[in-house]
Amino acid sequence: MSGVLALYWTFFRVGIFGFGGGYAMLPIVFQSVEQLGIMTAEEFSNLVALSQAMPGPIIVNAATYVGYYGGGVPGAAAAVLGVAMPSFCFVLLAAHFLDKFKENKVLQAVLSGIKPAVVGLIGAAAAMLAQIALIGKQPPLPSVDALAAGAPEALAAYAVAFADALYLLPCLLFVVTIVLVGKFKISPIKVILLVGAVGALFG
Repeated sequence: MSGVLALYWTFFRVGIFGFGGGYAMLPIVFQSVEQLGIMTAEEFSNLVALSQAMPGPIIVNAATYVGYYGGGVPGAAAAVLGVAMPSFCFVLLAAHFLDKFKENKVLQAVLSGIKPAVVGLIGAAAAMLAQIALIGKQPPLPSVDALAAGAPEALAAYAVAFADALYLLPCLLFVVTIVLVGKFKISPIKVILLVGAVGALFG
């Protein structure tokens, strides 16, 4: 399979199985990118940052970036077409049958099961990106033998090693972003511009 067709098929599968929107789809995209060998985890984190900073749906931006990275303009077009086609078809079908099934108890039960799974997928994406952006080489967890010999000492040593592995400036920007958006309701666009400027100045 050529590179362009591989990109189309990869993002077509992402479009079919990526429930929950852009952030929930990111773990699937990352696994697919790893399988294709297109980019590293660090490059993928840059992709996410760039996709968030650009206008438009994050998954379409990500598909464009990955496709261009792996196959130029044809690769970008194939990836975007692949990720958009399933949603286009499904939404047309859903719009056609919505009135018939909106009171269906089985459908409502299915949706009730999907909703927490979507939250879990978004959490998995957040954890993956946090590990890439905020932590260097994560120290190994204390072994059973170390915990048996002295759990407090082993856990304290792990905590110190983990703290040493954290990237100070990214962690600070992470906390500041949460406070500015969550507490003070500042526009995410303004926050992105602010932290981008800080990163350029001190990074």
